[in-house]
Amino acid sequence: MFKSRIHIILVIALLLAGAVRLPAQTVPAKSDEGKLIAVLRSDASHKEKVDACRGLALIGTKNSIAPLAALLGDEKLSHMARYALEPIKDPAVDVAFRDALGTLKGKPLIGVIGSVGVRRDTEAVKLLAGILAKHEAGLDVASAAVRALGSIGNEAAAEALQMALAHAPKESQLPIAEGLFRCAELLAAEEKRDVAVEIYDALLDAGGPHQVRGGALRGAILARGSDGTALLAKYLQSDDYIMFSAAAQTALELPGAEVTEALSAGLGKLPADNQILLLWTLGKRGDAAALPAVFPLARSGSKAVRMEAIRVMPQFQDSAAVSELVKLMDDSDKDLAKAAQDSLAAIPGRRADSAVVAMLKSSRASERLTALELMGRRRMTASVPALLKAASDTDAEVRSAALRKVGELGGAAQVPALLDLLMGLENSRDLSAAERALITVCGKSDDAKSYTGRLTGLLGRASPAQKNSLLRVLGAVGGTQALEAVRKAANDSDTEVRDAAIRVLCGWKTVDAAPDLLKLATSSSSGTHKTAALRGYINLIRDENLSTDRKLAMCRQADALIERDEEKKLLLGALGAVPSVEALSMAMANVNDPATKNEACFAAVAIGKNIVEQHPREVTEALQKVLESTNNRNVTRSAQETLGKARRR
Repeated sequence: MFKSRIHIILVIALLLAGAVRLPAQTVPAKSDEGKLIAVLRSDASHKEKVDACRGLALIGTKNSIAPLAALLGDEKLSHMARYALEPIKDPAVDVAFRDALGTLKGKPLIGVIGSVGVRRDTEAVKLLAGILAKHEAGLDVASAAVRALGSIGNEAAAEALQMALAHAPKESQLPIAEGLFRCAELLAAEEKRDVAVEIYDALLDAGGPHQVRGGALRGAILARGSDGTALLAKYLQSDDYIMFSAAAQTALELPGAEVTEALSAGLGKLPADNQILLLWTLGKRGDAAALPAVFPLARSGSKAVRMEAIRVMPQFQDSAAVSELVKLMDDSDKDLAKAAQDSLAAIPGRRADSAVVAMLKSSRASERLTALELMGRRRMTASVPALLKAASDTDAEVRSAALRKVGELGGAAQVPALLDLLMGLENSRDLSAAERALITVCGKSDDAKSYTGRLTGLLGRASPAQKNSLLRVLGAVGGTQALEAVRKAANDSDTEVRDAAIRVLCGWKTVDAAPDLLKLATSSSSGTHKTAALRGYINLIRDENLSTDRKLAMCRQADALIERDEEKKLLLGALGAVPSVEALSMAMANVNDPATKNEACFAAVAIGKNIVEQHPREVTEALQKVLESTNNRNVTRSAQETLGKARRR
């Protein structure tokens, strides 16, 4: 198993003690300070004293320090006293905390140590170091002292922590190291980089836990600034994968050509796991100067390494990778070839587009098909002329694919060219592809009906197969003129054209086709046409623009023609959208029929919801019967809810 995807995230947790301001707290007047102090000195309740501390945290001055400090040893109020003291800027607060360090024990002591860290009192370093040296103080107190020294973060605090680290047992070293990390970060931020480097180097050489060594390496490299590249390069050749990973991760934080060079140097000689991690790192950095080192790894060697090298190429966003990926798309390994294709699809720029267009001229149909797929993935709208040309390719699969891409990438401007193509086609597969492309580009237009005249004008000289495609496009475009052309074609002497026109009519989306469908459903000599027309007629009942009366009339007409349960179910579905008592009665007429009762119950509940305010009695009567008939939980729940509304009317 490769460790290539295991990227070590070195997180040094710095625990910062401190109070949190409470939201929506009322700020007392400054003149209330005396009253609040008096509360602290009185025998007031615990809550009153807590509230007083909250108030003093907002308005407290030097006058509040002594009464608050007097509470630092109180197990119940120590926390709130510190909460109030910490914001007061007077140095007397620090004196009070330092005095408390020598007298308190247990939780109050731990809390005060935390407050000393929050205020970053440099004069408390010796006291904290003394506490840290007292092993009898306990682990919790020692840990608090470490955190506070880390928060203070000056050289003296670092020295105290280094001394503690040298004498601490292994199980206690990690918190001290965390404190040293905090010191080093603060010192580096204060431009004392040399001191920070010494701390990091010492931790690096101490041989502690891997997270400490890794974090120390990161800090040592970053604290050195531009001089850190040499240390980075050293560990990028390390046999210790933990340290190697730490170096690679750190490289993500460093800009510059020297870092790219360090990551690329000797890349080909590293173990596969290391190569994969460095490839990932180089990809994240995106410096195209690394590509000459990436290309050889993509061409040969371990499959996992080759895959990673291919995958990262788009991240460099450089056209130099294009020709390399084009070659790799011919690799005998299908996974590698597919990865190269995916990467080429992701590389931006004209050079990549040009390479894809050039592939479309290949003598191999498979490569031309790949080019067409890439054009779609890259959204190469400028390639539409080349796609239209490819629509006349000698290979049937290429022709169909090219036409599909014209539909995807083209627009209204391609309608004339597509119609010209369609009128030169006879093969059903080609016609179907051209038809779909036309429907797609017409659908992108704000005025698709403007193409109706051009479409209908071609019907007179089209072959039957071409007519069928044109009729289906007209069905997608819609409109009065298109409907008239389809209606006329439904009486065509050619059986195939007539059948195609009737199928288009049966799928018409607007109610102006309803009379034609009703006529077909009533008088057609074909049972298939009758059924299709009836279904199309029923579907039109769902049109939201129809009045309730018109919907009801259509429901009655359809109901009189239905001979099969399938159409009855379809009608019941349409009835659910007709808000009338008559529609409810029509639905209820089918509640006791085992074949249609589920649909009837759904329809009755849907109608009931819409008319319960106006017709509570009829709805109550109907839904009581529904509840007796159905065992569907959703229908039952909805029926009960609507019944409740009806009974409250």
